[in-house]
Amino acid sequence: MSSNIEIQRICQHCGYEFTARTTKTKYCSLKCASRAYKQRVKADKIGQSDAETKRILNEPIETIKAKEFLNIKEVCKLIGVSRRTVYRLIEQGTLDKVKIGTRTIIKRSELDKLLEQPTPKKPEPKEPHQYDISECITIGEAERYFNLPSKVFYEFVKRNNIPKIQKGKFVYVPKALIEAKLKNT
Repeated sequence: MSSNIEIQRICQHCGYEFTARTTKTKYCSLKCASRAYKQRVKADKIGQSDAETKRILNEPIETIKAKEFLNIKEVCKLIGVSRRTVYRLIEQGTLDKVKIGTRTIIKRSELDKLLEQPTPKKPEPKEPHQYDISECITIGEAERYFNLPSKVFYEFVKRNNIPKIQKGKFVYVPKALIEAKLKNT
């Protein structure tokens, strides 16, 4: 059965405009249709390969999770850290180990306890002392006043954690604090 309609469409493969004779036509030619088919088949094969790779990679982790005792390499793989980190946890006493000859074995329940511990909260930073601009001098003035080269002064400010205050294009530092730090050094 032939159709007398003509519809302007865009080819889903090459992107060129063409005249279609049915409402279901997707491609401008047999060449574009076969190339699109090959792309779909290739994408399916890649998807299946990726799924197989993920399955193979996750398979050892599933077997590790089922074990009661783990060696260092398995602990690293299971929690995703380096060997050095595992040994550091053992040295700190955070993770208990059992030595059998030359092998180091860690009980799975010890590892679970480690992972269930709440992480310590960081202490809230103290609000720094607020300095008034009248108590401060600019960086350039401070360099001249204290007779220090620019690089040395910046290192001094950084090393002593001296607060800097930005006002417009100028950077101010508290004069009294710098004087007190210089007296101590």
